[in-house]
Amino acid sequence: MVRLVPMSQTQFERYLPSAVQDYAQEHVRAGNWSPENALQMAKASFDALLPDGPATPSQFLFTVEDEMLGERVGMLWFAVEEREAAQRAFLYDIRIEEAYRRRGYGTQALEALEAKVRELGVTRITLHVFGHNHPARAMYAKLGYEAVDLRLSKTLHP
Repeated sequence: MVRLVPMSQTQFERYLPSAVQDYAQEHVRAGNWSPENALQMAKASFDALLPDGPATPSQFLFTVEDEMLGERVGMLWFAVEEREAAQRAFLYDIRIEEAYRRRGYGTQALEALEAKVRELGVTRITLHVFGHNHPARAMYAKLGYEAVDLRLSKTLHP
């Protein structure tokens, strides 16, 4: 089993550069941002969402730890947001370290997220997943997440 442990400032500072870089690359791959502007846009997004890092109100950043091994296996970040007069948890990021993937840690982390969200009195979890991220999409579907909005695109070649 895993447990969610609040992320320290030091852990956050190690997480942030790769998260910004990965987010920029995902938007470039999806065709949303140009390679020239992606890093700046990603950094601006993170700065707006997490102005005080892990101490930002309504933002919850955790390390994911294997309780039996006592080792960090990943991280998880969600926010509690008010949308249309109802609260929801929005999952911004979940990462399982490469060495621990395909062992059920992602599923366990999402189950731990559900418990944490219930503790906060929130009854809905929403997330975004890039269309090209098939492993994540399969995991979310397996856990009961359903598409609520789809945006399709086609690249035309000359």
